[in-house]
Amino acid sequence: MATRITKENFHKIWKLIVVRVTDAFTTPPVVFKIGGSTVGTLGNFSASTGKGKSKKTFNVCAIVAAALSGKTVLNYEPSFPEDKRRVLYFDTEQSSYHCHKVLERINKLVGYPPDYDCDLIDFVMLREYSPIERRQIIELALDERPGVGLVIIDGLRDLLFDINSSSEAAEVIGLLMRWTSLYNIHIHTVLHLNKGDDNVRGHIGTELNHKAETILQICVNDNDSTISEVHPAMVRDRDFVPFAFRINNEGLPEIVNGVDMTHKPKISSFDYENMTEELHRQALDVAFGTDDENPESPPLSYSPLLKRLAVGYKSLGYSRGRNAQVNLLKFLLSQGIISCFDRNYVYNRDFHYVPPSER
Repeated sequence: MATRITKENFHKIWKLIVVRVTDAFTTPPVVFKIGGSTVGTLGNFSASTGKGKSKKTFNVCAIVAAALSGKTVLNYEPSFPEDKRRVLYFDTEQSSYHCHKVLERINKLVGYPPDYDCDLIDFVMLREYSPIERRQIIELALDERPGVGLVIIDGLRDLLFDINSSSEAAEVIGLLMRWTSLYNIHIHTVLHLNKGDDNVRGHIGTELNHKAETILQICVNDNDSTISEVHPAMVRDRDFVPFAFRINNEGLPEIVNGVDMTHKPKISSFDYENMTEELHRQALDVAFGTDDENPESPPLSYSPLLKRLAVGYKSLGYSRGRNAQVNLLKFLLSQGIISCFDRNYVYNRDFHYVPPSER
């Protein structure tokens, strides 16, 4: 529960938040560049996104190794101030064994001996804790450790109970903004993409898109599954040139040059049962119009309804035949999104969507 702002502490807060034209501010220090493009500054946060097996964690290892060594790793050019060289790495998903493997990989990338425990990095396993406890542990660690410049949160989704809760997503992104500002750090986090498209998952993904300084998209090369690509999905500075890497015989990521990174169009699976509520609403708004355009959707007979659904879901990239649309309609009926009365079908705008985990 948020702390109530009283009159007494309001006056203290007010002095901190009022901006005057006579105030002097310095440009936030740049801590990461890629090919001359700024992708990370102190006081901001960024993210790596990608689907499963795209090697997002290998990419994050390179970012951490660059920060610790002060040297370019893959294409990450670090420039952390001397008093901001410490790294906090929070892993929310993996076991202690796999966390240890990641730390070993970072050691190798930096060039440390295998048995060297660097005092510039704390690697923390949060798998066994609840989302609330994970947030509290991160904040307490930040409060007690001076000199931190880079914080990794590998598994942003695990700071939430419900990935489709807009209020919880706003709260977590608010924490990232608060932590980066209060402790003058850069946070880099990891979030999965939806299986059926290239959108970041849930409301937390939407908030991340709006507030992050940089979002990197990691994907597998179309021609060679052993090669991963890093693209600028969203960068406040100018876009950098995408680059590719593969895992070498030592289990470390290394740059691969001359890779064809022109993506060929793919027919993605029409996994409507696992689509987010947000994606369904986007498609249905195209199919039936928004509330302002059509507050009460008129009844439709079967064939016109299927045509509308085809148009709506095609806007998301799902272009399928009649059989797929029939199955989609059955799903929408089972969810109460579409209702049928005497062979006439009505779209229920105020539907309650039951996520896959609760069905």
